[in-house]
Amino acid sequence: MELTKEIMPALARTSHTSWPVRNDHCFQRIVLDTVCRGTWYEHIARPAYKHLTREQAVQAVALCDDIISGAVDLAQLNRQSLNWRGKISAPE
Repeated sequence: MELTKEIMPALARTSHTSWPVRNDHCFQRIVLDTVCRGTWYEHIARPAYKHLTREQAVQAVALCDDIISGAVDLAQLNRQSLNWRGKISAPE
């Protein structure tokens, strides 16, 4: 929660201004969708932080760390998340 609610939004406003999202709920959506490989609330009861398995929580923290370090492409993860939700079509 601290990573997606505080740290990542702060980084998006300062040192990581090229990130495609700024709001905490967007970071949470992207991370949870990636961990679930689909729209998270189709896989986890709400609120997600109370229902994640330990393995999912560990994956989520590791993914946040990888996003922050630039080891994974946040823009690509965002596109994939939006695609799972039918908001954009998959790249060809």
